[in-house]
Amino acid sequence: MTSAPAIGFEYQPSRMFRRLLIFLGVLVVLSLALSALAPWLKWPLLAGVLLAIGRSARKTMNSPVMAAGWSADNSWTLHLASHEDVAATLASFRVLGPLVLLRLLTTEHGVQVLLLAPDNSDADIRRRLRMRLATIQPGEAVPRL
Repeated sequence: MTSAPAIGFEYQPSRMFRRLLIFLGVLVVLSLALSALAPWLKWPLLAGVLLAIGRSARKTMNSPVMAAGWSADNSWTLHLASHEDVAATLASFRVLGPLVLLRLLTTEHGVQVLLLAPDNSDADIRRRLRMRLATIQPGEAVPRL
């Protein structure tokens, strides 16, 4: 392969992931409520679970990334909601069946996590990303999640 073509895509947070997160939170709350723990221990645990689920759901839904692009020279660019383009580097990635999870590191905005799922991205984009991520050589590979 002479050079890989650039890949660009618009991004919006996955609603499926948020629903799954809330569903798992409800299961944890039910299991704590039905457990034989003392009430003085149940209430702090329930509050902790609810705070963690709320924080995670809010963080995933408030992503500043509106679009991302991976050029042929392996550089990443993120287009943010503030209409600025920011250079990023691929910190790590994981492919889980139809899902592609990318961790991109920017100097100004820290780590940005993008979850590409069937409800927020095109199947062709995910396929092209999986194929291109598979070509990363072991010497230049980024650590996986």
